[in-house]
Amino acid sequence: MSLPLVILDRDGVINEDSPDYIKSLEEWIPLAGSLDAIARLKHAGYPVAVATNQSGLARGLFDQAALDAMHGRLQGLLAERHCRLDMIAFCPHGPDDGCDCRKPRPGLYRRISETLGLPLSDAVVIGDSGRDLEAAVAVGARPVLVLTGKGAATRNRGGLPEGTLVCRDLTAAVDQLLAEVPQAPASRDSD
Repeated sequence: MSLPLVILDRDGVINEDSPDYIKSLEEWIPLAGSLDAIARLKHAGYPVAVATNQSGLARGLFDQAALDAMHGRLQGLLAERHCRLDMIAFCPHGPDDGCDCRKPRPGLYRRISETLGLPLSDAVVIGDSGRDLEAAVAVGARPVLVLTGKGAATRNRGGLPEGTLVCRDLTAAVDQLLAEVPQAPASRDSD
């Protein structure tokens, strides 16, 4: 049985978010339990990728080296947990650039799918904003809203896509996903 691709938003899901953008390694602070939750998914066999809008690049708030340092830290902290993300995809464009990769457009999800050779039809997208969920629905993926970051405000605005699972945080979302996986029967030694 192959497990579905899990696509995570970054800011507000994995690490703290800020209305002023996460611009440096010092500002990139993991949310409590998020890295362990990713490790649990990876150790259970799930392919896990990150899809993140990073318009701070287009706005000149930080450069590619700063973004690479943040993603390097993320992968390094996961390596300490004996795993790594399968892919990190980001949109470097501003909101008026007209690209296909800025969520709620589904270009980042499609890039991940094509690069990893995994379908989006059974994928799970975990995010904290309406744009994450809209992009999930656009590719037929299952939307999951976490209440960290912008998640509580997103839920309170209403209008969530039908079937959206709402979870306290990434840990609770991972608990739910792992609980849905049928467990293989325990093997018995024959005499």
